[in-house]
Amino acid sequence: MKARAFKYVRAETLENAFDAYAEADGDCVYLAGGQSLVPSLSLRLQAPAVLIDISRIEALKGISKSADVLRVGALTRHAEMLTSPDIARYVPLLRRAAPYVAHPAIRNKGTFGGTIALADPAAEFPAMTLTLDAEFEIAGPDGIRTMKADGFFKDLFDTGLEPGEILVAIHIPVFGANDRCVFHELARRRGDYAIVGCGIQGTFDGDRLLSARIAFCSVASTPVRARHAEAAIANQMLLPEVIAAAQAALGDDLDPEDNEETSAAMRMHLARVLLGRLLGQLSRADCMLEGVHA
Repeated sequence: MKARAFKYVRAETLENAFDAYAEADGDCVYLAGGQSLVPSLSLRLQAPAVLIDISRIEALKGISKSADVLRVGALTRHAEMLTSPDIARYVPLLRRAAPYVAHPAIRNKGTFGGTIALADPAAEFPAMTLTLDAEFEIAGPDGIRTMKADGFFKDLFDTGLEPGEILVAIHIPVFGANDRCVFHELARRRGDYAIVGCGIQGTFDGDRLLSARIAFCSVASTPVRARHAEAAIANQMLLPEVIAAAQAALGDDLDPEDNEETSAAMRMHLARVLLGRLLGQLSRADCMLEGVHA
């Protein structure tokens, strides 16, 4: 099957994009990396009258640090998460998750902002924005606004973006001297959608975990914060009994459904196994090394 005929518009600025959107009366879509949109067009799951290419807009590009926040432009490619020194230093959790994102050909074109705006619940980066307490910079015809990752993901492929708005950048608190982070996912083959994936970032005082943020992908219709599991490990050393308590608390955080690939019971079991492994890794001081500051 091929995409239906559409008008192509290349926007050089955000204003160009909003003008094109208004002219199309909303019967249009924005194109960034195209790794999800192009297959959707080919299958005619989407059939807009106008395709607005935003991949050349400079305001959506670049990685920069100011104060204690790293600003990552929405057009940053997935592959840059693997190669950027700033990502490795200031938000190493994204560096750890990046190798699990699809395959190299897709990582070379897919964009950080695109995967967040799409909000595929099986994708790694949307869930990691929850772990990292990220804030999204969003542009619309009426100006710029911000929205926290907590609350942004509403339902399956449904986000806090209003019609016509564009995700401009992701603002992420930088990795602290006493922070540690871990990520892993379980999949049948590397590059396949995860059966379950999890990222954790925590702040320590010696061997005692002060606080942590835990988020899962591929367990619900949106990425999920594991708040009960977080509470079970706060202000404690990650001893086996503490980890077991967090695994038990996960039952109050996750409620996966059966699907053709995996039963809900199996997915829940694997989530607990994965959480236990990651908390064990987090207890080791070498989890800090990737985010060493100058």
